[in-house]
Amino acid sequence: MKKLMMTVALVVMTTMSMQAQLLYKISGNGLTKPSYIIGTYHLAPVSFADSIPGLTEALAASEQVYGELDMTDLMSPENMQKMQAGMMLPEGITLSKLLTEEEMGRLNVVLKELMGVDMTNAMVKQQLDALSPQALQTQLSLLIYMKKHAGFNPQATFDGYFQQVAQQQGKGVGGLETPEFQVQTLFKGMSLERQKQLLMCLVDNKDYTELMAERLVKAFFAQDLEGVKAVMDEKEHNQCDSTPEEEDQLINDRNANWIKLMPQIMKDKATFFAVGAGHLPGDKGVLTLLKNAGYTIEGVK
Repeated sequence: MKKLMMTVALVVMTTMSMQAQLLYKISGNGLTKPSYIIGTYHLAPVSFADSIPGLTEALAASEQVYGELDMTDLMSPENMQKMQAGMMLPEGITLSKLLTEEEMGRLNVVLKELMGVDMTNAMVKQQLDALSPQALQTQLSLLIYMKKHAGFNPQATFDGYFQQVAQQQGKGVGGLETPEFQVQTLFKGMSLERQKQLLMCLVDNKDYTELMAERLVKAFFAQDLEGVKAVMDEKEHNQCDSTPEEEDQLINDRNANWIKLMPQIMKDKATFFAVGAGHLPGDKGVLTLLKNAGYTIEGVK
């Protein structure tokens, strides 16, 4: 959840231009060929690609595709092992040791509702007890989505679609980040106490989490980046809100890092970038940062 800080008329005009738009063309600033960038949602189905105007043409005109990660690299046995290890608690620590008995009881209520079983089941406890609170929170968020959206296929997602198309067309694929970086950022960037706090925020506010998830999904499928950002920016004004430091770590600093890499990538080859939709809008978003760097950003119709 990030703060919205748009103050001048130019930024207001930019915001208006981003309504109902996920795909943008990047040109100017010395580029001989345009590149493209699209905002994604990792739980959206591949079929949603048919709803994006100009998508097929933009992919065809691009010489390579870049995501947050190179998915082929991510799926290598070595990196899968690193990702799985990154989701685990340090040796000797378990969730049932981190949480009080009363907190475990509240967690079990949510697990029972979402999974039909809880950690009073020895097999379930064996599987979940070693997960970090952040990793379990991620899994619960996925289960909440799947409860509302039957038929979700994690093997065929909107995120991975673009790299699959590139590979089918014999084009290059790359990543703006490494698996190691994402493990550190997504699963190791907070203290265990803070991870526990946020896990319990989900447990104690499951209905609100479901509501916010549905609002986010609705905004994304409406191709409304500002709607996506509005959901992400909403505050509860309690410990469940992201801190400014967490917002920087998860969104703003990563955006700034990508902007350092993208100019050379686009200069080398016309590139189709596919990154999380929440990274695009706002005064620290990728679209504004690209404009500030001298590029022309136009919605693809």
